[in-house]
Amino acid sequence: MNIYDIKITNRKDEEVEMSSFKGKVLLIVNTATGCGFTPQYKGLEELYQKYNAQGLEILDFPCNQFGNQAPGSDEEIHEFCTFKYKTSFDQFKKIDVNGENETELYKFLKSQIVDEKVEGLKGKMAMKAIEKISSTCKKEGDIKWNFTKFLVDREGNVIARFAPTTDPLKIEDAIVGLL
Repeated sequence: MNIYDIKITNRKDEEVEMSSFKGKVLLIVNTATGCGFTPQYKGLEELYQKYNAQGLEILDFPCNQFGNQAPGSDEEIHEFCTFKYKTSFDQFKKIDVNGENETELYKFLKSQIVDEKVEGLKGKMAMKAIEKISSTCKKEGDIKWNFTKFLVDREGNVIARFAPTTDPLKIEDAIVGLL
């Protein structure tokens, strides 16, 4: 199985084949609108505006598994993001990234890269605190919190996994290297 064999659901409840993203560099992110990391939407949109024409796609998957921080409907979440952060990248249906209802996409992503890249002492300390409060993180490789980012190359290979504490703009060089 590869990433292009997987089907996902957009916020309008329509099935989308990951194969429709073949040849693109993907940044796949589980998000939440009421999270301390929510301002990262600004950096995600900045990257999207700067590199979309060169082949970057950002796939946003709202997730309510961490502290009930994405409680709204798919439409409410979309309205919040487009109004507050002016997001224009693809936003998909709210999902579970861990546990018995986790999506095939996240099962696949987590199977490819278990460890996250965490930058700096502050980031490492924050991740230790997150690990203690994350009730859905039960096994190695599980997503610890919202705004975990997976970088996928144009051939569908999962290249890197970045911690929620990693500002999207800090991975710009990695993205550019794949474009």
